[in-house]
Order: sequence, then C-alpha cells, then structure tokens
Amino acid sequence: MRGCSILLLILFSGCTAYHVGNRSLYAPDVSTVYVPAIESDSFRRDLGERLTEAVAKEIELKTPFKVVGSADADSVLAVHLRNDERFLLFENAYDNPRALEVDLRANVTWVNRRRMPLVAPEGIPVPPALVPFGQTSTLIAEGGQSVTTAQQQAIQRLAEQIVGAMEEPW
Repeated sequence: MRGCSILLLILFSGCTAYHVGNRSLYAPDVSTVYVPAIESDSFRRDLGERLTEAVAKEIELKTPFKVVGSADADSVLAVHLRNDERFLLFENAYDNPRALEVDLRANVTWVNRRRMPLVAPEGIPVPPALVPFGQTSTLIAEGGQSVTTAQQQAIQRLAEQIVGAMEEPW
C-alpha cells in the first residue's frame, strides 16, 4: 500500500506546473485590460466605436480578463484602425457591382503597466506596433446584404483575431 501511494505521489508531483482551463492560455500577471476608444483613419462613421465595443465584448467573453474603463489597468490594448476598403469581386453585364469585399486593417499593441509589450510577433523581426491585423467579409447586395452588415461581420472577425492574439504562445 505504501509503495502504491509513493508511486502516485511521484506521478502527480510532475503535474503541478500545468494549469487547467483557459487561464493557462493567457498572461498570468494580467487580470484587467483597458481598451481605449479605437482611432480610425476611415471616413466612414462609427467604425472605431463599433470595433471598440466588439473587442471589449470579445475579451469579456473569451478571456479571464476584465475590461475596465481606466488607464491604470494591468494592461492596455490599443488598436488603430488604419483603413477600410471595398474591392469589387465581380459585376454584371451592365457594370453594376454584384459582390464586393469589405476589408478592414488595424494595428494593435498590447502593453503592461511598464509599457512593455505582452504579445510580440513570433518570427517577424519588426516592432509589435507595426504588425497589422486584418479581416474581410463579402458584400452581396442582391442577396439583401447592406454595407453595414458586411462591415459588422468584418468587425466581429477582426475583434476575434485581436483577442485570439492575446493568448500566450505555446
């Protein structure tokens, strides 16, 4: 009996360094995140505000972090929406667009209280602030889709990509 308990102790003593759950995917020294209003270089209204809301909701939903409204949080996630463009995918015989692609591009930095980057790009020798994030969605007006719904789909995908990048590297 004693040999069995020693064997179990040896087997489970190596497992103490492992974490269980989504807490192991994220920075252990961060519990709060401040997401300032996202600046947008776009001339389209409310894209920055809509992206700010989507990122904050995604952080609350998929991470153990709490989004707070003050800059004295454990970390600051700053996003700058660089551009949004629409590209023609195909048109009909009368040169009317049948499908467009909505493309959003953003620069993201996530720093701790000491303003040190928390997520550095792996294998890319550039500063983290210069690594762009981007997402697209397809707009098919003939199917009843509007520019706003296509933008919202791209915003949601971009928010998911940004929050996904907050995970610790394996």
